[in-house]
Amino acid sequence: MARQAWVTRTVVGIIVATLFSDVGHEMVTAVLPLYLGTLGLGTAALGLMEGAADLAFSLSKLAGGAVGHRVAKKRPWATAGYALTTLGTGLIATTQLLAAMISFRTAAWFGRGFRSPLRDFLLADEVGPTHFGRAYGLERTADMIGAVIGPLVAAGLVALGASFRTVILVSVVPSLVSVIAIGAFTRDRVGVPAPAPAEAKAPLPRAFWLFTAGVLLFGLGDFSRTFLIVIAALALGGDSQGLVSAIVLLYAGHNLVSAFAAYPAGKLGDATSKTRVLIAGYALGVVTNLVFAFGHASLPLVIVAIALSGIYIAIEETLEKAVVAELLPRAQRSLGLGILASANALGDFASTLFVGLMLEAGHVTAAFAAPAAVGAAGVAWMLVIRARAIVR
Repeated sequence: MARQAWVTRTVVGIIVATLFSDVGHEMVTAVLPLYLGTLGLGTAALGLMEGAADLAFSLSKLAGGAVGHRVAKKRPWATAGYALTTLGTGLIATTQLLAAMISFRTAAWFGRGFRSPLRDFLLADEVGPTHFGRAYGLERTADMIGAVIGPLVAAGLVALGASFRTVILVSVVPSLVSVIAIGAFTRDRVGVPAPAPAEAKAPLPRAFWLFTAGVLLFGLGDFSRTFLIVIAALALGGDSQGLVSAIVLLYAGHNLVSAFAAYPAGKLGDATSKTRVLIAGYALGVVTNLVFAFGHASLPLVIVAIALSGIYIAIEETLEKAVVAELLPRAQRSLGLGILASANALGDFASTLFVGLMLEAGHVTAAFAAPAAVGAAGVAWMLVIRARAIVR
């Protein structure tokens, strides 16, 4: 097949960087709890580490968008974010001190968040409005494929006798590939007139803020996909030898479904209405949470819901960015993407905290019914602003 004109060297560089960065990240995530256990550190230490990392991740997305708003060249800053993630992750394996590991993990996640709006700006800048959906869909596909490959590589290394510390050190290799890909293959567009000072300093449009409010509202019911592991364990029950393998396969299946759904969702958004496709994805998310709420004891229903989760997550992560890139002029796009990412992170954090507390208390139905209700409010919000032609 002839290469389509929009799949440029920069697009390929971003896709490769996303794929290999997520391979390295997921390798570490797969073994980090076990590595802490070998050092005599339990779930409290893991919670402290991941909580600090999540906070840094949320704040750094806004920081990345703000920096991108003020600098003409985004590529060096995005490359620095990838490099910081690689360095911080590798250093975790060099110490046994909890404070040092928390610092390194936090630095790595700060780099992950900081680079996101800068990378998303470069991608939108390269392909243009007609291909926003497809470009972000392809990037999400690469991310999800990396989320499948990373844990499998980690499991394979452990099966071959590698220590958890060795797995963390080896994760630096794919992470370095991502740094090279983003630094050597992407570009900042040249010959583009600089925005007028008034354009750069103008307030973000009302439509953007109303859309972001809807994203935040839906995000308050959009908990971490890590809880899929908990749901799968509840449905499978027992403590058979194959339980862990079955759970891993279900989680990997979720990521594979998401990988296959992202590009078609983006392509459909480009061809029709990005907001309409996004609303359909949000509605699918509500249905998914209702199935989890009332069908969590049924393995077939849980499998269906996990597949639906993969589809709606792909639609959400692809089309939200595509809509914002379309809503904003180029001079405001980096800042807007950073604000969007921060709103998502804030909503996810609140929802994840709520679901975790409900599951800990044994209220499984309430844990997922409440996110479904909040998500439905997000769908209603988006329908209203689209009906009023605030977004298309």
